Amino acid sequence: MLAFEDIKPGARLRGLDPAGVAEVVQVARFGPDAVNLVFRVDGRVGERLVYRGEESGFESLETGRSYAFDADGGLLRLASEAYRIRLAYLFDPYLAVSASQIEALPHQITAVYGEMLRVSRFASFSPTIRAPARPSWQDCSSRSF
Repeated sequence: MLAFEDIKPGARLRGLDPAGVAEVVQVARFGPDAVNLVFRVDGRVGERLVYRGEESGFESLETGRSYAFDADGGLLRLASEAYRIRLAYLFDPYLAVSASQIEALPHQITAVYGEMLRVSRFASFSPTIRAPARPSWQDCSSRSF
């Protein structure tokens, strides 16, 4: 139960505004039985005059941290490393060669990275030349040799 005197700036109240949880920004007291509340709900600022007895319809919520840094550090490191590996080709095009356990010879690196990758990129954009169609077995059986 929320007491009328406990309404202070920074308090989070449910029931003050139908749009959701309101954060009290300013409290102006008008005697012992009335307060003018300036509050914020989802970025929208509102104002309401509240009389003693209306506070029973409000629910006070605990103010907590919006960001907590209590997650597993190992999972953060794993996700960071996966993202780093995902973007590694931008900084080191020969990453596969340098990270592998196989010692590639210079002519193999030149063949793969210098020739084959360049040809495979252009091959997808150029029209393919189709070979002439071969006769099927049905065509061969109907012909006389």
